[in-house]
Formats: sequence, C-alpha cells, structure tokens
Amino acid sequence: MTIEHDEELEALRRVGQLVARVVRHMQASMAPGMTTAELDAIGERMLLDAGAQPAPRLEVGFPGATCISVGEEVAHGVPGDRVLQRGELINIDVSAELGGFFADTGASFTVGAPPSRAQDRLLKATQAAMHQGIRAARHGHPIRLIGKRMEEVARRAGYDVMRDLCSHGVGRALHEAPGHIPGYHDPKLRGALWEGCVITVEPFLTTGAVVTTEAADGWTLRNRPGSMTAQFEHTIVVTRGAPIILTLPD
Repeated sequence: MTIEHDEELEALRRVGQLVARVVRHMQASMAPGMTTAELDAIGERMLLDAGAQPAPRLEVGFPGATCISVGEEVAHGVPGDRVLQRGELINIDVSAELGGFFADTGASFTVGAPPSRAQDRLLKATQAAMHQGIRAARHGHPIRLIGKRMEEVARRAGYDVMRDLCSHGVGRALHEAPGHIPGYHDPKLRGALWEGCVITVEPFLTTGAVVTTEAADGWTLRNRPGSMTAQFEHTIVVTRGAPIILTLPD
C-alpha cells in the first residue's frame, strides 16, 4: 500500500509493534521440550487478546497462527508436535491484521542456549544483510538495490541467499505490490521504490541449497539436512530519507 494519511501510518505502527512484541514474547517463552504447537499457542493468544487476527490463517488458510521453522526448515513451518531441542536454530515469523492493516516480522534464534560460533556468524550476517537492505529502501531507488545490498553482505560473509523466498509489499493485505523483491541482485528487475510504499525486507541466508523443497504437509519449506538458514524481517515505510521501521516492539 501507499500511505496517504497520518492515521494510516499510526494504524500500521500499532499492528507492527504488536507483531514485534509477539515475536519477542515467543522467544522469551520457548524452551527445550516444548512443542512448536505449544509455542504457537502462546503467540496466538497474544494476538487474539489484542484484537488481531493471524494473517497467514486469515489470508491463505495456514494451519497455525504463526510460522515456526526449526533446523532444516527454512520458512512457513507448520506448528505441531515437533519438540524443540536445546541449541536448535529456530525462526519465528509473525504477521497479523489489526483494524484492516497488516504487518509482518520475523527473527531467528537458538533454543535454550547461546548460539554456537557457526550459528552466531550466520545470525549476525543475516541481521546485517537486513539492515543494509533497509538502508537501500528510499524513494526513487531501484527495487533491485535492496537485494543487491543484501547479497553483498551475504557473499562477504561466505553465505548464499535463498532464491525462491523474497520480500514483498504489505499493508492492506499480507502480500501486495511490489510482489517480488528478491534477496539477491537481479539486474533484470525493473521498477523503483516510491515515497509512502510499505514493504517487508527479509533476507534468508543459508549454508545449504538456494532453493527450498516443500514438505509433505504442503506448507513447510525445507533445505538440505544439516544445513543452516536464518531470516530476519521488518516491515518498513519508504521515505525520501531513512525508512520508517514499523515492526519495533516499542
């Protein structure tokens, strides 16, 4: 969407802050021995108590309230009976609708223990890639510049970028125009960003394959066994200066 009024910006801030708080609360609540369904229930209760609706369920009939991807799972992980193990890499992705507006955020962590050296390097590189992508998102800049900047960070750190997962427009729906903002440099991609445009910025950095495979549940996207993938995501508003990050918890 394109923001036209201050009221729209404030409404997006409300839902953005909510999903950010949900991710933070789920991170603080997760522990070894908990199932992903139990963790999802914590996020769902927080959303519903705030009067929000889980966007994946609302928009596409996703079977959970949040996406929880563990280990070799890259994205769209379906909450279920998988038991969290100490030291596992986990991604929590929360998107919601509140008052007719949508926001989307996500982050990767380790379960119940500090990250290993290899995990820590990947997590820090992915966060750095996201922030470089956000800095590139200004009025008049080519859309492809976001992916170019994120891929540069990934390559310098020795990682690949997932090719079949991307950032996207958001605001009045979970997915809007621009519908395809790759996390890598695509010189053929045309179009520029504009003031007031609301988008996500979400790199996926990996040590495995650059294209996912779909699990038998029809939702979860996986990488090769033993590989690591991390994602961090903010919803932002493009301006003529520094972008406005909507998905901060306060």
